[in-house]
Amino acid sequence: MKRLLSTLYGLVLMAVPSLALANVPGGGYEGIASMYYSLIAIILIYGVYDTFGKKAMYVATPIIVLLAYFLVQGAHP
Repeated sequence: MKRLLSTLYGLVLMAVPSLALANVPGGGYEGIASMYYSLIAIILIYGVYDTFGKKAMYVATPIIVLLAYFLVQGAHP
């Protein structure tokens, strides 16, 4: 159950930047950046789980997700 909740929290936090439908004229890179950072975050979370175990994954998951979120926010001018 904890793994399911952690996954849901991560997906919701990663989806937040892509929920904004308004975009500046000329487009931006928020969509592709959120996909790249989501994939990187998933790989990092799995790496922490594989290397250090479940307890470390539960600690590192919110940190990795928040860092990825802030990186996506900084991807647009």
